[in-house]
Amino acid sequence: MAEPATEGPVRVAVRVRPGASRTRVGGAHGDRLVVAVTARAVDGAATEAALAAVAEAFGVRRRQVALVAGATSRDKVVAVDAPASDVDRILDRLLAR
Repeated sequence: MAEPATEGPVRVAVRVRPGASRTRVGGAHGDRLVVAVTARAVDGAATEAALAAVAEAFGVRRRQVALVAGATSRDKVVAVDAPASDVDRILDRLLAR
């Protein structure tokens, strides 16, 4: 889920589901946050849509979310540049969906 950090961005493990009927963030796939996006997995479109959806879900700007690992995989790690307490609180709410 979220990697504890003393400073800097918090890393969050996500599972991207491209080609969904609507974009949504919530639920769990194992220990990962599910990010369903309407974009297809072509030329990074699904990854970019997933990063934008994560930013919106965590209430931060798109530039505050960065891809750390998994550029060509459905399993990704993203860094959310926000206070760890806020990320943890929002992540708990999203996983409960």
